[in-house]
Amino acid sequence: MLTVKSIPAFNDNYIWLIHSPENHCVVVDPGDAAPVIKVLEEQELQLDAILITHHHHDHIGGISELKRKYPNIHIVAPGAEPIPGVSQSVDDGDQVEIFGERFMVLGVPGHTAGHVAYVGDGKLFCGDTLFSAGCGRLFEGTAAQMYQSLQKISALPDETEVYCAHEYTSSNLAFALVAEQDNPHLQRYREEVSRLRAQGISTIPSTLKQEKLINPFLRCDQPSIKKSVTNKAVDESDVETFAALRRWKDEF
Repeated sequence: MLTVKSIPAFNDNYIWLIHSPENHCVVVDPGDAAPVIKVLEEQELQLDAILITHHHHDHIGGISELKRKYPNIHIVAPGAEPIPGVSQSVDDGDQVEIFGERFMVLGVPGHTAGHVAYVGDGKLFCGDTLFSAGCGRLFEGTAAQMYQSLQKISALPDETEVYCAHEYTSSNLAFALVAEQDNPHLQRYREEVSRLRAQGISTIPSTLKQEKLINPFLRCDQPSIKKSVTNKAVDESDVETFAALRRWKDEF
């Protein structure tokens, strides 16, 4: 099992550092180079590669500086997105090896048109597609695309750890508790998240098992969500329910 550490950046971003036993590492979505360099130097780590999920600046802004400082790093990124300095373009179904563990590339369009996620070693690095108790906004893709992307993620094993790119859990829960007021799992999770955040502790990683119980965007097949969103317990399709739920969240 690989070790994963978070490098906080900006107000609420997480840059993920995947650590090998031999003091080598890979970072995921370095929107800012400075905190990455600080950790690498303090812990005497060698940066081997960067994984990118999508092209937004808070995920790629540190690439150029990291490449200047560590010119031999390997940069893996979605081929359908405008990302500088890419060594290896990937798409849905491709594979990437990280310290002896094979990671599958999942195409997960919706937040952006070419967004990808990386899954392996029981871990999912999903960028801005899935958050704890929420999902990404639809900046470039359609509701149908994002729904299918979340279904693809939901099909992974329940024990999969979810490493998303932002600490949005508390604000997402505020919406989820309105969308599904009588969900007891949500109420218990809110108490746990409140306790963690009061101590300055991250709520990430979550697990897919947890998300399937509390994340309204993974529960669009549930009558409770359909009724809350459309006032129709069974008539709306799951995709239509998702689209209405996402529009509601955008305005929440």
